[in-house]
Amino acid sequence: MERTFVMVKPDGVQRALIGNIVSRLERKGLKVIAMKIYRIPRDIAERFYAEHKGKQFYDGLINYITSGPAVCMVWEGHEAVSVVRAIMGKTNPAEAQPGTVRGDFALHPGRNAIHGSDSQASAKREINLLFNDYELIDYRRIDAEWLVE
Repeated sequence: MERTFVMVKPDGVQRALIGNIVSRLERKGLKVIAMKIYRIPRDIAERFYAEHKGKQFYDGLINYITSGPAVCMVWEGHEAVSVVRAIMGKTNPAEAQPGTVRGDFALHPGRNAIHGSDSQASAKREINLLFNDYELIDYRRIDAEWLVE
């Protein structure tokens, strides 16, 4: 099973989209193994978005992601990274398909409600940045045998 990091960004929290987003991931068959509401400190935000340092939008991104609470989660499942990416939709909501989180709820690329890891390497880095090992709960879902061969 693969793990991935998902964040309901501050705009998604403020717009009361947490339940909808969690529900979509659960209905797909993914399993949440960690979740917390968290106001991301600036130093962690800077490490989280380090790859964008020096880009024109970097300061605004850091200010935005630290501006209010976010819901940080770790999800597990078969090909979890690509499954979550498909559920999220394209970064630019104008290009996101209806039925995706961004296609249904976002109007602007900078306020697109959700973040999900773009690779297994990113997932590992993001999970390690925002969660301790003891926060990741290992358990078996009762419906697991009906979800994956």
